[in-house]
Amino acid sequence: MASKQTTDKYRETALKRAAKRKPSATTLVMLGTGMPRPDPACFGPATAVVYDGRVFLFDAGAGVMRRMAAAGLSIRGPEAAFITHLHSDHTLGLPDLILTTWVMGRRDKLQAYGPLGLKKMVKHILAAWDEDIHVRIEGLERQTKSGYKVDVHEFDAGVVYDKDGVRITAIPVDHGCWKQAYGFRIDTPDRSIVISGDTRPTPGIVEASRGVDILVHEVYPQSQVLPELRIGGEVWPSYMREFHTSDLELGVVAALAKPKLLVLHHIVRHGAEDAELLAGIRAGGFKGPVAVAQDLDRF
Repeated sequence: MASKQTTDKYRETALKRAAKRKPSATTLVMLGTGMPRPDPACFGPATAVVYDGRVFLFDAGAGVMRRMAAAGLSIRGPEAAFITHLHSDHTLGLPDLILTTWVMGRRDKLQAYGPLGLKKMVKHILAAWDEDIHVRIEGLERQTKSGYKVDVHEFDAGVVYDKDGVRITAIPVDHGCWKQAYGFRIDTPDRSIVISGDTRPTPGIVEASRGVDILVHEVYPQSQVLPELRIGGEVWPSYMREFHTSDLELGVVAALAKPKLLVLHHIVRHGAEDAELLAGIRAGGFKGPVAVAQDLDRF
């Protein structure tokens, strides 16, 4: 089995390379790497891609604005936000993103991209905070009357954003019984990045990730969800197979796609250490660099 020192080596090497990158170059910022179980060290799923000072946010998990501030990114919000799917752990920070960026000075509508249902979600968020919005506009704060608004772009698949050298493509993925769930491929003038979103092994992710600079992918340890272990109840192994990707399966995916760097996040550990995850990925066939992401890592 791979040692923890081996897994740390890949991460530290990638972090050092990111630190040397020019400020104008594309950087991946892992704002939140967590999952539904509350973990003080891992905030809700949220990932930023920064190119030449422009910030593109993917998912808005719990604590997203605190993590944006901690990462030194603008608290007035990203150029655009993209939601992989409407699971609560990926959207709990959406009210925070909408309202805090407005309170902190955003004057224009937030540009938000996501699956069908995002417009309904945003509508209800604004309704829930209607009194707050009214007081901030009509009270002594005199906030702008447009900054809290959201321009929602619901999409199906394909290129959903293409502006000034940044192209973002939505990739349909298989996430259990969700009718719509997506990963994203981000292409900038100097890098290519794929973010899987929540998914079981999906051919579309393999195709989109072939030869990319970075593949960011969710994972769980296959050894920890065997039926005989009864971890999480009798339905848990079936749930994980339908909704998520095991370390062994991810090894197969990455071996086919051959990314220059594989970054793990949204890890449902069930007690598994980094070394066990890496061993599963190696058993699946991927021999390239693997980094187990921590909140606020930069790659």
